[in-house]
Amino acid sequence: MRISVFGLGYVGCVSAACLASMGHEVIGVDVNPDKVDLIARGLAPVVEERIGELTASVVASGRLRATTDAAAAVAASDVSLVCVGTPSAANGSLSTVYLERVAEEIGQAIDGRHVVVFRSTMLPGTCADLLVPILERASGRTAGEGFGVAVNPEFLREGTSVRDFFEPPKTVIGESDPETGDLVAALYTGLPGAVFRVPIPVAEMTKYADNAFHAVKIGFANEIGAVAQALGIDSHDVMDIFLADTKLNVSPAYLRPGFAFGGSCLPKDLRGLVYAARRADVSVPLLSHVLPANEAHLQRAVDLVMGADKRRIGLFGLSFKPGTDDLRESPLVELAERLLGKGYDLRIYDSNVTLSRLMGANRAYVEQRLPHLADLLTDSADAVLDHAEVCVVGCKDRAVLDALERAGDRPIVDLVRLPDAVRRRARPGYVGLGW
Repeated sequence: MRISVFGLGYVGCVSAACLASMGHEVIGVDVNPDKVDLIARGLAPVVEERIGELTASVVASGRLRATTDAAAAVAASDVSLVCVGTPSAANGSLSTVYLERVAEEIGQAIDGRHVVVFRSTMLPGTCADLLVPILERASGRTAGEGFGVAVNPEFLREGTSVRDFFEPPKTVIGESDPETGDLVAALYTGLPGAVFRVPIPVAEMTKYADNAFHAVKIGFANEIGAVAQALGIDSHDVMDIFLADTKLNVSPAYLRPGFAFGGSCLPKDLRGLVYAARRADVSVPLLSHVLPANEAHLQRAVDLVMGADKRRIGLFGLSFKPGTDDLRESPLVELAERLLGKGYDLRIYDSNVTLSRLMGANRAYVEQRLPHLADLLTDSADAVLDHAEVCVVGCKDRAVLDALERAGDRPIVDLVRLPDAVRRRARPGYVGLGW
């Protein structure tokens, strides 16, 4: 395939050389003539493991060359990969000036079917709301018809980017149309890892989800290390055990957006760890903000219920997680308490919660937080539905799912992502907490 790569920094230089080594005909494009000259001499403009010898090889073979002429590069290629920088300002906002400039140049040069692939990291909506209009205006064509558009985020780490290109954890393709998606997928034929073909905004958001989590992991490990050291413990011994758990710790567990966490362990143990850090005079801003973040998420649910502007609420679910009657620090108990405090008329159904069976600390907690639970709790999901002007769904019991089939046009606040959430999302009145 004939490919033009705009931007010869770390991502562009590596992408160009690696694609050329796979047999593609690649033209690198950059406004900096020094970078173009380096490529012409078979030298890489960046320092990376393996990139020097790879660049020398593909330039010598004629599969990679470079130019400052954007129009000529587009005319000589079928697909353009945009790898220019998107630096952030002091306030965190994203600079799209280089993306806009390249989109204008490519749009003006398009003559015949061409595919524009954005590899640069950009916030969701940037492609559809900013770059596609520029391409359409400059080319006089319509995206998806006169030219294709894709967002194809890169997952290259500086220092190991060549290795990461050939051994990607995944390939993500946000496509304007299936034909465009097919072409982009063909660029990476033979490489390992799952391929995800998704709407363009999903592809844009994917890179941010990844990098935010990587930052959280580093911050988490460093704070655990600081607390462990203050307590006379080797943190690497602790983390070796932590990392060995691939069922709960290093796994998909707990990484699906839903309602706030609760129960008798997580809140208590977080508070205990933060207290221990404070006593040891160790600052742990990440760990100390986990509970406030959880509280903010719970408040989102309260705001959604209040936004429905109805007074009779049916709450489905009360325990802190499915399959248990444990109500200690359940976010659903907290939600119920807040709604009652604001004067809402509440009825509750939870198949696992029977007041007569609650005992010990569990019962004491409820008597303190929801002393009138006996008046609120029913043994019938249908009875709660009949009472409700708004249904708040905190569990996915079969009885609840069956009852909700009769909900009609009543507003539904979904805290757990119902099995038919995608279908319901198209209806007025349904709102998911994070989807």
